[in-house]
Amino acid sequence: MRKRDRVKKASKAIQDLNLTTKERLRRIIEDNDSKPGRIFDVVIQILIFLSILVYCLGTLPNLSPAWLKALNIANNVCYVVFTIEYFGRIYITDQKLKYIFSFYGIIDLLAILPFLFAKQFDLRAIRALRIFRIISALKISKYNAALKRFAVALKMITPELTLFFILTSIFIFLSAAGIYYFENEAQPKEFASIFHSLWWAIITLTTVGYGDIYPITIGGRAFTFIILLIGLGIITIPTGLIASALSSARSIELEENKQTREEVAEELEE
Repeated sequence: MRKRDRVKKASKAIQDLNLTTKERLRRIIEDNDSKPGRIFDVVIQILIFLSILVYCLGTLPNLSPAWLKALNIANNVCYVVFTIEYFGRIYITDQKLKYIFSFYGIIDLLAILPFLFAKQFDLRAIRALRIFRIISALKISKYNAALKRFAVALKMITPELTLFFILTSIFIFLSAAGIYYFENEAQPKEFASIFHSLWWAIITLTTVGYGDIYPITIGGRAFTFIILLIGLGIITIPTGLIASALSSARSIELEENKQTREEVAEELEE
């Protein structure tokens, strides 16, 4: 009996050890309220920025062999840590497929693809997607209420925004057609067709005005002045719509909170 009890205790101790190891890893990787979890988050954030910086530095021309070697070492260190983190997250989660096909699971996989397939494809630029991990680490859940208000606001003005984008598309087409009519003969290369004129229409209506293409005729300049005025009005429309909708969503939220408090007070009185 004693021998059997010892075997059971030993088996249970091994199971507890395995569970403890998995739980410890979970606390380090997922629980950023604990000290090890916060340290892990900080390290991952630093490595994310470092990997992006290494990629950017690697595009500089005329780098010395010493610099190339140092960048390559830093790059490999980042990839090794990201790979360990990815498979560690798969190990600690109970729903492995759910994590693998989740938004952050796909981002984590894309981040290590350049390391896994470096020789076949040049996928280094997609490591920038790891920046989404920083959003997760910064506890964006604190702003869930604000995000919900924003989602409610967008839902409230969906018809208005849809109409706005339709009208904007029409204005862009009319602007391209108008400037083509005025400038085609004077600048056949820049305004070769309405399709070529669309670029001018977009940068003018959005008031960007790069200066790479501009009218030189009197009619074209007068037409541009009108389009610029329309563009200023177009830019302010979505801003006003969103601001008004956010205010309405905030009022709705406050009213709902007030009703909830009144219902709780009534229940307590009963």
